[in-house]
Amino acid sequence: MTEFNSPLTAPTTPAQAWQRLREGNERFVAGTSRHPNQDAPRRSSLVNEQNPFAVIFGCSDSRLAAEIIFDLGLGDVFVVRTAGQVTDDAVLGSLEYSVGVLGVPLIVVLGHDSCGAVTAAKHTVDTGSMPAGYVRNLVERITPSVLAARRNGLEDVNDMVVEHTRQTAERLVESSRLISDAVASGETAVVGLSYRLAEGRADLVSSIGSLEPETTDLAAG
Repeated sequence: MTEFNSPLTAPTTPAQAWQRLREGNERFVAGTSRHPNQDAPRRSSLVNEQNPFAVIFGCSDSRLAAEIIFDLGLGDVFVVRTAGQVTDDAVLGSLEYSVGVLGVPLIVVLGHDSCGAVTAAKHTVDTGSMPAGYVRNLVERITPSVLAARRNGLEDVNDMVVEHTRQTAERLVESSRLISDAVASGETAVVGLSYRLAEGRADLVSSIGSLEPETTDLAAG
């Protein structure tokens, strides 16, 4: 196992961060989670500072706990969650903070199948009936993804989730100069993942920026 895969060493490049997440998710799927960085010494070490290696912007769904499905612990990831991973100014500010201040090398947009918010947006498109209250705001922001999926001949809500995840990742880069500059420089990459509730697997559905390892032979340590 290479040094940057140690639970105590934070990845510093997009490729390293992506590998750490993949390996953690594979352990979770296989039922061999290690639950790293969850002890008292780790808690004490984080009192005065944090050094997360990724920011995960995901749906608020109770079945989508980022630290669990990627087998992570305290201080490993900066997490932002809204229903349907809908963006607003607070979300963009949080993501810019994670990149500009905390220096995370990877942004993850995390959607999941059977998403209630995407299902509600699909229902609105199907029926023309708009939900009341602030749920309407969620539906309005997701509707373009539902329509884009339909233009591509996709009618299943899970396919719409994938489209929404892709579009959300693209909009983050388009909306934030700080994030787009970090991606252009190679300091940060953005990935879209779609999580399967039954299997526990997070599949890559989009990527912006390089996830390739550096030319240095990482396996050599």
